[in-house]
Amino acid sequence: MNKKTTTYTVLTAKIITIILVFTLVISFFYGEYIKSNSIEKLAQLDARKTSKIVFESYYAAMAKGWTKDDLKTITKRLNDVDEKMSVDIYRSSLVSKLYGVIEKDEKIKAKNMFVVEALSGKEVLNIIDEETIEYYYPVFAKNECLKCHTNAKENSVLGTIHIKYPVDEIKISLNKIINFFMMFMIFFSLIMFLILFINFQKYMLMPMNKFISLIDNIKDSKDIRKRASFKNNIHEIQSMQKVFNSMLDSIENQFYSDSLTKVNNRISLIEALDNHNESLLMIIDIDSFQEINDLYGNEVGDELLIAFTAYLQDILPKGQKIYRLHADEFAYLCNGSLDIKEFEELATYLISSITKHTFKIQNADDIHLRITIGISYGLELLLSHADIALKIAKKENKHQLTYNESMEETHLYELNISWAKRLSKAIEEDKIIALFQPIVDCNTGKTVKYECLMRMIDDQDNYITPVHFLDIAKKNKVYSSLTKAVLKDAFKTFRDNHYLFSINLSIDDILDEDITSYIYEEISKSNIGKRMVIEIIESEGIESFDPVSKFIKSVKKHGVQISIDDFGTGYSNFEYLIQLDVDYIKIDGSMIKNIDKDKSSRMVVQTIVEFAQRMDIKTVAEYLYSKEIYTLTQSLGVNYAQGYYFGQPSRGIEL
Repeated sequence: MNKKTTTYTVLTAKIITIILVFTLVISFFYGEYIKSNSIEKLAQLDARKTSKIVFESYYAAMAKGWTKDDLKTITKRLNDVDEKMSVDIYRSSLVSKLYGVIEKDEKIKAKNMFVVEALSGKEVLNIIDEETIEYYYPVFAKNECLKCHTNAKENSVLGTIHIKYPVDEIKISLNKIINFFMMFMIFFSLIMFLILFINFQKYMLMPMNKFISLIDNIKDSKDIRKRASFKNNIHEIQSMQKVFNSMLDSIENQFYSDSLTKVNNRISLIEALDNHNESLLMIIDIDSFQEINDLYGNEVGDELLIAFTAYLQDILPKGQKIYRLHADEFAYLCNGSLDIKEFEELATYLISSITKHTFKIQNADDIHLRITIGISYGLELLLSHADIALKIAKKENKHQLTYNESMEETHLYELNISWAKRLSKAIEEDKIIALFQPIVDCNTGKTVKYECLMRMIDDQDNYITPVHFLDIAKKNKVYSSLTKAVLKDAFKTFRDNHYLFSINLSIDDILDEDITSYIYEEISKSNIGKRMVIEIIESEGIESFDPVSKFIKSVKKHGVQISIDDFGTGYSNFEYLIQLDVDYIKIDGSMIKNIDKDKSSRMVVQTIVEFAQRMDIKTVAEYLYSKEIYTLTQSLGVNYAQGYYFGQPSRGIEL
C-alpha cells in the first residue's frame, strides 16, 4: 500500500497550526491559574483591609466606653451597609474573663474551627464558592488596649472579626485583565502564524516548488543536458541546485561519454545524427583487435585503445568529434567542412598513417595496427549505411568503402540468410518460447490474466522480439512452427494454475489446419479452454469472415474467449465486432500512451469504450507506462490494463 504523500505547504501549515494551538492551550490554562491564584490573593488583601476598617470602627466606640449593646448596634449598622455582606465579632477568653461570657460566641467557637484558628492568632481566608469569601481577622492587643484589658499583654489576641462578602467586583476586574491577556495572545499568535507562514512560503516553499518544477521539466523532456537554474539567495537552495546539477553533469558524462577513452559514445553520435544535417561519417574498425587482447591481456588492450584514441585526435582535423561505438570500433563525424571526395582522401590518409605508426605500450612489444573504414554521407541513415559499407569492406578485404544503394540489397540478402539459419536453429533447439506479461483488473488492481508473447532465445541467452524475424519466418515458411511453439509453451505453463491467458493468432494461423487441429486437441483434453483468450491480430485484415467465424464458434464451445488486438488502427473497424462473436477489445497502444496529452486520442478511446459497453464487450488498454495513464484509463471505464507500469514480459507468473 502506498503511503499518503503531503506537500511542504501543508506540512508547514500543520506545524505552525500545532504550535498555535499549543500556545493558545498553554495561555488558557496559565490564564486560569493566574485568575484563580490572583483572586485568592486579592480577596485576602481586600478582606484584611475591610477587617481593619471594621476593627477601627469598633475600637473607636470602645475607646469612648460604649457598652456591649452599643457594639451590637455598630455591628447591625455595618451589616446594613450591604445586604450581601455580614460582620461578626467574637471575644477571646481574655476578654470574656473581664467582661463576661457571651453564650452565642461560645456556641460558634464549638462549631467553627476557623474562629478557633483565628483566636489562636492566625488570619483565615475561606473561599466558600466562586462568588463569596469569608475572612477571620484576629484582633491583637496594642499598648493602649492594656488600660482596659488589664489581664492581657501586648499582641495578645483579644478577639476575631468575622467578615463575609461577595468578590464579584474583584473577579470582574481580574477577568477583564485575563480576557484581555487571552485576546492579546490569540491576536499575537495569529500574527506570528501569518508572518511565519508567509516567510516559509517565500523563502522555503516557493523556491522548493520551483526547484521541483525544474526537475520535473528535465524529467519530462528526458534531456539530461538541461540544468536547474534560477536565482535564489537561500544558501541551502543554492547548495541543492549545485548538487543536482553536479549529479546531472556526472550522469551526462556517463551517458554520453566512453568511460575508457573519454570521447563521446554511440548514444551521443545517434543524437548528433538526429539533427538531419548534411554530414559525412566514417566508421573506423581496428582489424583483429581480439587477437591483441588474447595475446597481451585486457589491460594492454585498454591502454592500446586509449593510445589509439589519442592518435586519432592528433591526426584528424580539429573541430569535429570522435566517437567510440564499441570495443574496437570508432566513428568520425564531419558536418559540411569537406566534400565526399576529400573525406574519402582523409580516410585513405588515416589508414596509411595508422599502418605506419608504432604504438608503444608498457609491458608489451611494439604494436602495429591496421584499420578498415566504412563511409556514408547525406541526411539520414548514415550510421546504418556506414556500418553496411564497413561490413562489406571487411568481407571483401578492402581498406575502405563508401556506401551506395546496391550495398543495401546485398546486406539484406545476407541478413535474411543469417536470420533464416538462426530461426531454424532456434526451432530445432526449442528456443522459441513465450514470455508472460500481466494484465490487471482496473477495478481491483489485481493481476487476472497474462498475455503470452513470442520470443527467440539467441546464443547469448538474450530474448529477441518477433519484429526482427517474423517477416523472414513467413518468407521461409516456418511461421506456423513459431506459433505452435508458443502455443505448446502456453498450454504447459497455464495447465495447472487459475489464471486466464491470451495467445496472439494471425488470420494465417486460423486458416492453418495444423495449428487449429493442435488447438482443438489441447482444449478438448481439459478445461483449459475456459481460461484461454485468443487475440486475433488484424494487421493483415480479414478478407473472408466465414472460416474465421467457423473457428471462433468451434473454440467457443470449449469456453475459449475471443479478443480483437490493436483495435482502433490499421484494418480495425467496428464491422469486426458485428461479424465476429468478440468478448474483448484490446485498444491500440498508440492511442492509450498519449491520452494524457492528446485530446483526440482520449476521445477515440472513450468512443470505443462506450460502444463496447453497449455491445457488452470488455476492453483492455495496453502500453500503460505510468500511474497517470492508468488513472485516466480507469476514469474512461476501461476494464483491464496492461503495460510496463504493471510488469515487463517475463518467464515468471504469480502463484
